[in-house]
Amino acid sequence: MRFFTIIIFFLLFGLNFVSAQKFGYFDSDFVLSKMPEYSKAQGEIDQLSGAWQKEIEEMQLKVDELYRSYQAEQVLLTEEMKQERLDEIREKETELKDYQKKVFGFGGLFFLKKQELIKPLQDKIFDAVEKVAKSNRLAFVFDKSAELVIVYTDPRHDYTDFILEELGLGDPNDKVK
Repeated sequence: MRFFTIIIFFLLFGLNFVSAQKFGYFDSDFVLSKMPEYSKAQGEIDQLSGAWQKEIEEMQLKVDELYRSYQAEQVLLTEEMKQERLDEIREKETELKDYQKKVFGFGGLFFLKKQELIKPLQDKIFDAVEKVAKSNRLAFVFDKSAELVIVYTDPRHDYTDFILEELGLGDPNDKVK
């Protein structure tokens, strides 16, 4: 008897808790695309990335030139001179790989610069998401542009426009797709 009472209690009150939770989603890529600061930051990141890539390509050209020069003169060099040239080529290749890792590796200059420029914008969006979630009494808000896979979304649960409005970027004529 006690067992059935507990089951009935959970069915009556447990279902109320489940139905009381509201879910919503938004598209952070769309929100970021509407932020002028993001376009500016992305332009700066692209410019820096291009400059670093050009430096790496120039370093690679120097290594290639050293190797071609070594191959052309190889028959005229003594064993000691060959070894010196090969050591020089290996040293330049190591410098190139270290520089690539320093710039584009995890925790490298590119990563740090991107984090420096994008993180404040993401924080701003997350603050807006939090305000929208609290004002609409949402239990969960998902980002449909992130790695979360959403099979079906009901447009009435899309809060992207509210987040844009909270950020002061809302345009009633521009609807999320």
